[in-house]
Amino acid sequence: MKKLALTLSILFCAPAAFGALYTQDFEVDPTATWTINDPGISDTASDFFFDYSTVGIPPAPNGSGGSRGMKLQANLTGGVFSGYSVSPTGQDFGSSYRVTFDWWANFNGPFPGGGSGSTNLSTFGVGTAGTSAQWPGGVQDSVWFGATGDGGSSVDWRAYSTAAGTGYPDGSPVFSAAGTGNRNNTHPYYAGFGNVPAPAAQLALYAQQTGNTAVGSAGMAWHEVEIVKEAGLITWFVSGLQIAQVDESTVSLAGGNIFFGHSDINATSSADPNAPALLFTLIDNVVVIPEPATLALLALGGLALLRKR
Repeated sequence: MKKLALTLSILFCAPAAFGALYTQDFEVDPTATWTINDPGISDTASDFFFDYSTVGIPPAPNGSGGSRGMKLQANLTGGVFSGYSVSPTGQDFGSSYRVTFDWWANFNGPFPGGGSGSTNLSTFGVGTAGTSAQWPGGVQDSVWFGATGDGGSSVDWRAYSTAAGTGYPDGSPVFSAAGTGNRNNTHPYYAGFGNVPAPAAQLALYAQQTGNTAVGSAGMAWHEVEIVKEAGLITWFVSGLQIAQVDESTVSLAGGNIFFGHSDINATSSADPNAPALLFTLIDNVVVIPEPATLALLALGGLALLRKR
């Protein structure tokens, strides 16, 4: 019975470790296994083996203590509204799955307002073919979500799809925050985020990173993100808080891949000479797991093996 209880614990309490469809912790350089989808209208930069300790960021909470991750940047110098996305090459996770990852949005200070050009978007989504750029100014083939790091936009928490190519509007019930202004960091729903300083190690390297971030903003902290695609719904959680939910029957999806991305929000680039070092999206510890029914079947198979033994 002890063996049975242990097996059940492993199968149901640690699905990310059992039966994962995909994992990536970036501790071994995975560059060759990722596809960059870049519309080519401004400069972008990707580093799939970035040592984020070099800019004073602590290890991500769901890793094994390493400090490598995926760093994404766009429109650092080009001065053109732009963005891009990256996907694991050739992946198709089917119709129902969950993707979890650690996310950090870094931006140039001082805080809370941020320095020149500090308002950028971190983006991530599901249901893409993984072959075209997913960003606010492009053609959408997925359901995806995004957020500013500094809270410097009137639209800091965002959702996009093939049915809302320019983003779901203010007051949309897609967002879990109620009423008008439900996409802005100032909405009370997001009050648990923000009001944090830069890591001491980053402040020691860049004296401009002073102050605390704006309340309701996502930047300068690790967040565990989960996007759940199951039962006809696509739901976005950040640090356990549901941010948005899209009914899959209202959209069309091009595939079963995932993506991560970065975008500017306008046609200007930062004048801050430290922006290339400080303004980026950071992703670590990506895990894709099957939907619960599949996990249950795996668990039953494990129990059958135990009975045979």
